[in-house]
Amino acid sequence: NTLFPVSNWVILFLTASIMENGWAWERQDALILYGWYIGLVYITPIFGGLIADKFLGYRRAVVVGALIMTLGHASMALEGFTNVFFYLGLLLLILGNGLFKPNISSIVGQLYKTDDKEKDAGYTIFYMGINAGAFLGILLCGYIGEKVGWHWGFGLAGIFMFFGMLQFYFAQKIFGKIGLTPKKADDYVDDHTIKGEVEDNTGKPILEDNLENSVKPEPAAKVKKDRIIVISVFAFFTIFFWWAFEQAGGSMTIFAADYTDRDLLGGEAITFKIINAFITVIPLMVITWVLLMLFKQTFGRYAKSNIFLGTSFVIIWGIVIWMLYNEFQVDTAEVPASWFSVLNSLFIILFAPVFSKIWESRFNPSGPVKFGIGLILLGIGFASLA
Repeated sequence: NTLFPVSNWVILFLTASIMENGWAWERQDALILYGWYIGLVYITPIFGGLIADKFLGYRRAVVVGALIMTLGHASMALEGFTNVFFYLGLLLLILGNGLFKPNISSIVGQLYKTDDKEKDAGYTIFYMGINAGAFLGILLCGYIGEKVGWHWGFGLAGIFMFFGMLQFYFAQKIFGKIGLTPKKADDYVDDHTIKGEVEDNTGKPILEDNLENSVKPEPAAKVKKDRIIVISVFAFFTIFFWWAFEQAGGSMTIFAADYTDRDLLGGEAITFKIINAFITVIPLMVITWVLLMLFKQTFGRYAKSNIFLGTSFVIIWGIVIWMLYNEFQVDTAEVPASWFSVLNSLFIILFAPVFSKIWESRFNPSGPVKFGIGLILLGIGFASLA
């Protein structure tokens, strides 16, 4: 998902000077547009989920959303011709994300129907994959945007989004019946379903052990009400989490660009280049190794999907080698402002496998406890910044 990289570029692009191929906006104006963009990014998945549930199904929604986002990147790449293309691109990204983001998560959720621990671990790995894409996108497309031209960065993100869409489209049979259109898919009973908790289409509780043989099982009204209350409480406190988290693309990005000494000389420059090469090459080598293992298992059945995925990583490796070669050719170094956003994704990639194993063990806390721990850590982080 190329949403994360673009979220970090919007402020940098808008506030960059005309000489830097930006629009030279005032910071407060750029933050207003960024706020509207992020707000709409988070509200459109509500409608995207409804459209998928009622009409398209999860798979088609993901493909259509990815295609719309690809067009959004293409439009942003043409911003040099007229400003309208940039605004149109943001609009397409918002709409495409509304279809893409909630439904790809729903597909992952339906892969695990019996075990909460497995589902938690699966989502952790899924989130690691998302951040692997964000890591590479911010690092490479951000570098090209700041060093070469913003329209090149926007266009490159669109290419990767397009290849990702094709990779998903040609491999979607791997999901079986999950994510089909509502008319084709079997009715879904979630992993918390137990005897007596669901009702058939006549309103009677289902007591059979084999719920799959029952007609249209559905959670009882009380269960539905309780779940809605829990979701509402989570949704309220989630506001504060994302309120703080999205400062990364706004005020923190401005701080990194304008209030941080990013020009390095001598030993400092060499140290940064080595660290940058290390955190770029090592994770990319690990991801490439995982993909090679995946190729061995799936290439025979999903050759086209693997070809597009492999092509993407050939391009990524080419850009990485080119980027590192250019950096080591000069004695100085200027840390791109977008580089600081890479660290969030990097630490998620590093720690996700660790927490995935913890969630599968007896030390797995409940969902609300994890939620609370996350909010506490976020508060400590901002207290440290203050």
